[in-house]
Amino acid sequence: MTLLGRSTVNLVIGISVLYALLPVMWLLLASTKNVDALFQSDLLSLSNFSFLDNVKDLFAMDKGLYSRWYANSLLYAVIGAACSAFISVAAGYAFDKYQFRHKEKLFGLVLAAVMVPQTVLALPLYLLASEAGLVNTVWAVFLPGLFHPFGVYLGRIFAQGYVPDEVLEAARVDGAGDLATYFKVALRMLGPGMVTIFLFQLTSIWNNFFLPMVMLSDQKLYPISLGLYQWNSSATVSPEYYPVVIMGSLLAVLPLIVAFLLLQRFWRAGLTTGAVK
Repeated sequence: MTLLGRSTVNLVIGISVLYALLPVMWLLLASTKNVDALFQSDLLSLSNFSFLDNVKDLFAMDKGLYSRWYANSLLYAVIGAACSAFISVAAGYAFDKYQFRHKEKLFGLVLAAVMVPQTVLALPLYLLASEAGLVNTVWAVFLPGLFHPFGVYLGRIFAQGYVPDEVLEAARVDGAGDLATYFKVALRMLGPGMVTIFLFQLTSIWNNFFLPMVMLSDQKLYPISLGLYQWNSSATVSPEYYPVVIMGSLLAVLPLIVAFLLLQRFWRAGLTTGAVK
């Protein structure tokens, strides 16, 4: 590649990175300002520094409701994503390693479900939850997140790339049953795939907004996304909500950043599965 070509590529990458980081930079700067400074043009100045005050106001607003929302999001996203990753990997493993009637047709339904937007499923899920008496409960948000069609697809791809049939056959020759073979042999090999699916689903559930809005009416059950939306709507009438919404948005992205930093080694390994044969 010529010097001009490399310079052009680096320039495009630099502009793309700057474009992606601008909202984060604005969020960091705005989180240090009070209500008056937010509506002035001196956002880059060091005056009116109110970061610690905004943190205190955030956790004191509405009797500490933000802490409850944060705990709810951790429950929905972290535990839900872990369970979803386990289910997806197990389903993908079954699709790859076992033969049963109409296997490819059922897998085709899974692939078709990938193309269905989540907003389309909100009303049917609400009706099902209503029939089961789960509306306005934790389960109404937690249970729908357990099934991840794209995760099942990835689980099958990871099973093909990470679990050789010869290893499974050797385990069966040694007397291991199907469950023992899966949990003691295959599941260990599928670790990178499970981490990859976990990160995808963690991001999806953490940012989920429409389903909780349909299912929940009790503020104490809200996730962060829905809670901050409610505060932001109230800020048009009560401007004191603006700093806490901005600070809450900043703290809301921290778990995703931490998860990707801690698990990126497994994630990168998972994304390259099957790239080299």
